Amino acid sequence: MVAGAMWVVAVLLGVALTWLVAELDRRTYGYAERADDLIVTHGVFVKRLIVVPYGRMQFVDVTAGLLERWMGIATVRMHTAAAATDATIPGLPTAEAALLRDRLAQKGEERSMGL
Repeated sequence: MVAGAMWVVAVLLGVALTWLVAELDRRTYGYAERADDLIVTHGVFVKRLIVVPYGRMQFVDVTAGLLERWMGIATVRMHTAAAATDATIPGLPTAEAALLRDRLAQKGEERSMGL
């Protein structure tokens, strides 16, 4: 009986810890639009900073799975020729994600015209 209770406590503790780390990771996502590039940052234990020049963006993708649609959020993905500079911004409200996609696509077209 005691062993069973210890397993239940261990599982509940593991679930709570996993949820806490996932929530902290979600809150660390941030982005900033600058004149020539987009900066995306995230990470709890290891902070990651990605700089994506607008001229290098090949396309910007907005996705929303079934759960994301139910929650009214979407994920914006910027794809470049170099896989290391691909960036993702999850958890944006659907309207904000669509506006960001349109702004990034417009800035990407403006910057790549001279290539």
